[in-house]
Amino acid sequence: MRVSYGKARRKKKNRIFREAKGFWGGRSRLWRTVQESVIRARAYAFRDRRTKKREFRALWITRINGACMPHGLRYSEFIHGLTLAGITLNRKMLSEIAIREPAVFDEIVAAAKAALADKK
Repeated sequence: MRVSYGKARRKKKNRIFREAKGFWGGRSRLWRTVQESVIRARAYAFRDRRTKKREFRALWITRINGACMPHGLRYSEFIHGLTLAGITLNRKMLSEIAIREPAVFDEIVAAAKAALADKK
């Protein structure tokens, strides 16, 4: 007996075409091109979910460094001072505090400076 994949194949194609909705030109209309485009898009999505974390961490570090400079501290010294002071705030929160609550950030920097001075 002959096996027909009509319904299952149509369902699979529709799912992949829906995933390619919004792609430009044949990338959203031609079956072979759609398959290639969706596979490539999934690969980029997987890769960039990891890249995004890397880029945000770099942004937070840059913000913290910029906020520390007026106090005469470099980023690395500031983080070392926080460790010595026992302050456990992650970089995301530190950068948010530096932007939204400068007075609170000044207190944190003072605590880090004091811890560094005690060590020396």
